[in-house]
Amino acid sequence: MRFITRRRRQPPAIIIVALIDILIVLLIFVMATTTLKRQQPRLRLALPESSQAKKAGVQEKPPLVVTVEPSGSLRLGPEREEGTPVTAERLKGELVAAAGRTAELTLAIRADTKAPVGQIIKVMDAAKEANIKIVNLFTEEKAKH
Repeated sequence: MRFITRRRRQPPAIIIVALIDILIVLLIFVMATTTLKRQQPRLRLALPESSQAKKAGVQEKPPLVVTVEPSGSLRLGPEREEGTPVTAERLKGELVAAAGRTAELTLAIRADTKAPVGQIIKVMDAAKEANIKIVNLFTEEKAKH
């Protein structure tokens, strides 16, 4: 009987230095091409200017934000997010529910300069029906010449 003896294969030699170089290049590529999350929504609004505008500070409770787009559509969401689209009728129900969950709810309206005034009034009426006491408007500080 003849047994076949197999030669033991040596593992291939891997050059670690070359792998480290490749990983560093990939890391630099990923860091250079990754965009950081913006804190402002993607919606571009031209906010009205005010000479009495105050800079946004840190508050204990962030306001609930209603965005009125130039087309007249409404979005409801937290301060630093884009928000979900809502109708004027659904907005009333959402504000009543939010006011029920939070005792001192603050509502902030972010409206473009070209937003229909009628939609802004609807948002303010919905806030009044929901018994929200504090309603603010987002504005920009007026440029000083």
